[in-house]
Amino acid sequence: MSYSDSPMTEAMYYILLALMNPNHGYQLMALIDQVSKGRIKMGPGTLYGVLTRLQKDELIVIVNDDGRRKTYAITEDGKAALKTEYKRLKDMIKDGSLLEERQ
Repeated sequence: MSYSDSPMTEAMYYILLALMNPNHGYQLMALIDQVSKGRIKMGPGTLYGVLTRLQKDELIVIVNDDGRRKTYAITEDGKAALKTEYKRLKDMIKDGSLLEERQ
């Protein structure tokens, strides 16, 4: 699945970003809170729903499942999708500089 034609949700973006190093659910929630400087508080319902979708789309994989918790990692397709989204967001910020010019 490619996300080059449609933007990712904020939750997808931050989960993929947090999975640049393999993590399990609780670690992901804490890391997303830390990376977003507290702006994003992701609950378990949102987190596991998005993890399921990302796994179905082959953007992440389970690298360890000890029965108690699963450890997820980003795939090469996931990294490519994340980089595409990052570029899209940077382009939006650049385009938005028009607002600063008009003040």
